[in-house]
Amino acid sequence: MMKLAVSVVLLGTFLMAQTPIEQHTTVTKQSTGIHWKKSYKEALQSAQNEDKPFMFIISRHSCRYCVQLEKTALSDAEVIATLNEKFIANTAYTDDNDYFPQELWNGGTPMIWFLLPSGKPMFQPIPGAIPTKDFKEALAIVLKEYESQKNQTMSKK
Repeated sequence: MMKLAVSVVLLGTFLMAQTPIEQHTTVTKQSTGIHWKKSYKEALQSAQNEDKPFMFIISRHSCRYCVQLEKTALSDAEVIATLNEKFIANTAYTDDNDYFPQELWNGGTPMIWFLLPSGKPMFQPIPGAIPTKDFKEALAIVLKEYESQKNQTMSKK
């Protein structure tokens, strides 16, 4: 009887320890509806081909703020629609050793970058799990700046 009780406690502990990863995988890959590109390089190529800004997130599976960002801002229907229509999106996981340019790494997760199709950062990164309202404002600012830069380039030609 004692062995059964210990087994149940150990199983419960194991399952609780796995919860953040399971939640992360479920939220990021399935339920958000964001059209994530599989790799940084694929996303960069798509940004160039489609002439769209590139939202790039450096994340970690066990990071509670990364999971919080995914459950809030990245699960919002308006954010999802905007990202899918007007951006290219990719996340690199440091604990999976996903590729990303090392100049974008500053040691913190999540780190949200908005890049030009060339890969050049448009702004400094946004650190942490920002509120959905602020995330929407950031998307609007990025789109406005991106259009402004495109118009300046067009007028120089």
